[in-house]
Amino acid sequence: METAPKPGKDVPPKKDKLQTKRKKPRRYWEEETVPTTAGASPGPPRNKKNRELRPQRPKNAHILKKSRISKKPQVPKKPREWKNPESQSGLSGVSVGPDGCSPVTPLILWFFSKTRSRLEVAEAEEEETSIKAARSELLLAEEPGFLEGEDGEDTAKICQADIVEAVDIASAAKHFDLNLRQFGPYRLNYSRTGRHLAFGGRRGHVAALDWVTKKLMCEINVMEAVRDIRFLHSEALLAVAQNRWLHIYDNQGIELHCIRRCDRVTRLEFLPFHFLLATASETGFLTYLDVSVGKIVAALNARAGRLDVMSQNPYNAVIHLGHSNGTVSLWSPAMKEPLAKILCHRGGVRAVAVDSTGTYMATSGLDHQLKIFDLRGTYQPLSTRTLPHGAGHLAFSQRGLLVAGMGDVVNIWAGQGKASPPSLEQPYLTHRLSGPVHGLQFCPFEDVLGVGHTGGITSMLVPGASEPNFDGLESNPYRSRKQRQEWEVKALLEKVPAELICLDPRALAEVDVISLEQGKKEQIERLGYDPQAKAPFQPKPKQKGRSSTASLVKRKRKVMDEEHRDKVRQSLQQQHHKEAKAKPTGARPSALDRFVR
Repeated sequence: METAPKPGKDVPPKKDKLQTKRKKPRRYWEEETVPTTAGASPGPPRNKKNRELRPQRPKNAHILKKSRISKKPQVPKKPREWKNPESQSGLSGVSVGPDGCSPVTPLILWFFSKTRSRLEVAEAEEEETSIKAARSELLLAEEPGFLEGEDGEDTAKICQADIVEAVDIASAAKHFDLNLRQFGPYRLNYSRTGRHLAFGGRRGHVAALDWVTKKLMCEINVMEAVRDIRFLHSEALLAVAQNRWLHIYDNQGIELHCIRRCDRVTRLEFLPFHFLLATASETGFLTYLDVSVGKIVAALNARAGRLDVMSQNPYNAVIHLGHSNGTVSLWSPAMKEPLAKILCHRGGVRAVAVDSTGTYMATSGLDHQLKIFDLRGTYQPLSTRTLPHGAGHLAFSQRGLLVAGMGDVVNIWAGQGKASPPSLEQPYLTHRLSGPVHGLQFCPFEDVLGVGHTGGITSMLVPGASEPNFDGLESNPYRSRKQRQEWEVKALLEKVPAELICLDPRALAEVDVISLEQGKKEQIERLGYDPQAKAPFQPKPKQKGRSSTASLVKRKRKVMDEEHRDKVRQSLQQQHHKEAKAKPTGARPSALDRFVR
């Protein structure tokens, strides 16, 4: 029996490393069987001699580390084995899994997870948008007003005093009269938000105010005849057509610009989405002024004498001019000639108005006729009414009501709805003023009609004239100064070029085939060849002797034959279509039809 060596005595002789036997690896369920003596230390010896007796492990061996927390064994990680894709490949050379399908790589999984997350986000946004739209409908609580008589009573007999007594105090305050007989007659204009009113008299009186609160913004006398007045893109700028030139003022009454190239102006129209101020003059010129840069975009000669009848189409920004020969011409700054000419009356045209949808146009002439035309391509009169004195001024409301000023009487006609033309059989309302009418306009987003006459300004209540709900991001009557400035910046960024004004705005999204073909021909003439032509077929070279000259020619001929067959097939189909169209549908088949080619 071997005994352990005593400390301090003979040390066992060194053994050769090759002669030492490797110990069997101990499992975690096995206990140590090494015998120990009472005097010996239970732990392994820590001297250098014992370290030399330990067997050496190979370099690639994985060492098991003992965990201090759990007693579970730690399984060594196997190194990643890269398999040869050619070992498991199908007939087409694609790697195939055990189930016969191609394996799903981590890249494919990542791509599909990203696509799925994007789809989920898009669906969530769409659902949120629909919920917000449904909630916003609850905020549009206002409904259009209306006026109905009791037991078949004619609403035209209801006067303004009766309406003021029937409505609430806030609505009754919107009816007022400004007695300005010493400076009349007056022309007036409302801002796009419907909050501010500007008016100018023939004797030089110009004023602007917040007509809801009756707060005066500015009041000046230009010491010159005022022929027309218009707000620009906001209530901060005001264009006044004076007797000689066109002047621009701010809301404090300070003159900012004097545009001498626009002289002897009679009528003004402002195009808000294009930032264009259109002017009609006594000399017969229609001028477009870009107020954002201060340049004249176009000056067109109408060749029809004095221009004192003008209106704009809010749908497509086309200017309508009325002439003394009974025609109405449609103009765009992109064309030197009129887009269309409509013969409306036997005499001269006195007034023109276009509704907010751009569908109907109302005209009145010296023949005492009031006509409504359809502008959807036909330009035919839909209804006609003969007036005793003729209408000198016309205007449409946001909901399709038509007002006509005849001397000192104002007549209003209503239709079935916003998209239907007004019925000229029976007037909706009638009102008599203290002097002849010189200007008419419905206030946006308010059931109010502003009338300028020789005695001053009159604000009438017209139930159901305007839209009850407004877009706070576009035309907000209650916006602050900071909101107005932000809206101006946004409107300038979204400014529409003047070259895009045309009769049908939907045509801008279509392809101009004629111009495209003409440009292609010019490109071919300039280069000497067609860069977009189909390149001739060039067969790819093949290996193992299959790229001989005979095989290349054979493949080229095969492709040419296929293209020829396609062309013949298309020509035959076109010929069959033509024959089917030319052949009458009700004709009986005959036995001689087989000889017809």
